[in-house]
Amino acid sequence: MNHSRLALLPLPALAALAALAALAACQPKTSALTDNSPPVATVNGAPISRNFYDFYIKGITGGKSPADLTAEQRGLALDNLVRAQLVAEQAVKEGVDKSGDAAYMLQLARLNVLEQAVQERYLKDRQPSEQELRSEYEQQLSAMPKTEYHARHILVATEPFAQKIIDRLDKGEKFDAVAKAESMDSSKNNGGDLGWFTANRMVPEFAGAVMALKPGEYTHKAVQTQYGWHVIQLLETREVTPPPFDQVRQRLVQVVQAKKFKQYTDELLRSAKVEKFLDKTAGAPAAPSAAAPAAPEATPSPTPQPNPPKKD
Repeated sequence: MNHSRLALLPLPALAALAALAALAACQPKTSALTDNSPPVATVNGAPISRNFYDFYIKGITGGKSPADLTAEQRGLALDNLVRAQLVAEQAVKEGVDKSGDAAYMLQLARLNVLEQAVQERYLKDRQPSEQELRSEYEQQLSAMPKTEYHARHILVATEPFAQKIIDRLDKGEKFDAVAKAESMDSSKNNGGDLGWFTANRMVPEFAGAVMALKPGEYTHKAVQTQYGWHVIQLLETREVTPPPFDQVRQRLVQVVQAKKFKQYTDELLRSAKVEKFLDKTAGAPAAPSAAAPAAPEATPSPTPQPNPPKKD
């Protein structure tokens, strides 16, 4: 299982992480953890085992063992665990683990850890085949936008003002100069230039207006979005070049594995009895409902997309 990779410094900041781990260890368990390793310390009679200490060191150093550290670093790490254990014990005495946000954080942490552990165990012997990766690659390519757009815009607060902008452009004023003078968007510093983007990175109203233009044209009617009123000019278009298979292989592995694990959790849902009361009227009987399959997971494009403009 992957751990957070934190630098092993004097370690004061790691006390919070250790406190969470130790506090979680204080929670009631359905089955006791079997750890027969000798203690590296005891805190008010409660042992900190060698295996737990080694696990902690591995997590904060990215995989190192205590033998890879200096004696001072090993001592500082142990001091942090001791301090965290004391804080955790005090938290339990004060009931922190059973109330407020801390209780929910512990519950979520437990769910996340167990889910990750089950996922890693399930996928261990289910590595994607070459055929599965190639098939996923083709699916991703077919879903990718085929065209990128290079455009600029002028964003203003009202439609009448946007129409005045259009009138000025019609009279021959330069688009970039008007954008610098009038646009509310941060792109005004670049003359309204938004760079290259695909239509799916924009809100629908903006994307539709861009796709309706020819290179060099601008909108002669202002386009409204949740950000305000836009005057848009399309500068040029180009075909999207898909990434080579080998360049995105590792990302494809992750996508295929995610789909496999989702199928596994779908099976768990189908065999489970799930009753939902979230939207039930108070006092109304809540009839049991069959567990519906989880919503389809949105699979990312095999190539990183550029950041969308802040105002689109």
